[in-house]
Amino acid sequence: WSVQENSITYRLFALLQPPPGHSFSVELDTTGQLPARPHRVRVVLECICSSGELLRDSFCFLHHSDDELPRDQSSVLLRTLCRQSYLDLEKVTRWVQLLVKAAWLLLPQSHDCQLTVLPSSCSCKFQLTSTHQMNICTEILFVV
Repeated sequence: WSVQENSITYRLFALLQPPPGHSFSVELDTTGQLPARPHRVRVVLECICSSGELLRDSFCFLHHSDDELPRDQSSVLLRTLCRQSYLDLEKVTRWVQLLVKAAWLLLPQSHDCQLTVLPSSCSCKFQLTSTHQMNICTEILFVV
C-alpha cells in the first residue's frame, strides 16, 4: 500500500484456484523456462474418479460424456472465464468487476462513498471517493 496527500492505494493478490477436476498449467516460454509474467494459463482436466467417495456429487470431466454431466457443474464457470482451453484474464477481470460492483451496492458504505471501476484488462482497479474527497484506490492482481 502507499499513501499520498488525499489518496491511499492498496494492491492485493487474489489466488485463482481451479475447480475440482481441473488444474492450471503455466506454459513455458520459447527457452523452456517459466515466463516472468505468465500470459497463457492452460486449464487442464484431471481425473477425479478415485476421489469419488470424497466428492460424492462430482463427476469426472475426463471420463464422463457431456450429456452425463449435470448442467450446473463448474464447466459453466470455466466457459465464462476461459477462451478455448486457456484462462482469459480479461474475462476474469470483467467478471470480478461485476461481482464487486454488485456487492458494493449492498454495503452500507455505498451511501457515503462512490465506487468507480478504473480501466484495466489484466487486474481489477477500483476507486472509492468519499464525501470528504478522500480517494482510496484498490488494485486486485490475479495469481495462479
